[in-house]
Amino acid sequence: MSKCPCGSGKNLDQCCGPIIAGGPAASPEAMMRSRYSAYVLNETKHLENSLAPEARKDFDMAATESWAKAVEWLSLSILSTSAGDQEGRVEFAAKFRQDGTEHTHHEDSRFRLHEGNWLYVDGNIIRNPVVRQGPKVGRNDPCPCGSGKKYKQCHGKN
Repeated sequence: MSKCPCGSGKNLDQCCGPIIAGGPAASPEAMMRSRYSAYVLNETKHLENSLAPEARKDFDMAATESWAKAVEWLSLSILSTSAGDQEGRVEFAAKFRQDGTEHTHHEDSRFRLHEGNWLYVDGNIIRNPVVRQGPKVGRNDPCPCGSGKKYKQCHGKN
């Protein structure tokens, strides 16, 4: 028995496997985990079937399959979850490697209960801001390159 790719620590047949095979997801988190596992396993039919009806119109099976095969999936982290009777949210970070570079897909996803199954509605990608590593150099400060010129007359020119 193989471990489930979603990182739950359970075997695939006790975790995401039954959902990928068409069974209902008990929660938004369970559906999110199964969708990640479907990307890892290239089970694109599940990715389509796990979409809310209004989200299916934009689904491109060939593009999804091509992208899923082009990356090496590394890990899934569930950062937060919330669920009401009919709607839920899952914030997650999925790490993958593409063309030798590691990336993180960070998203706040929305799910809705539809005919007894949680389905993916949409999501907002969360972009982490770039943080300056050093102090800000003012226009009239000496240039950090050591030229002796003011920053605006050296490396601060537009």
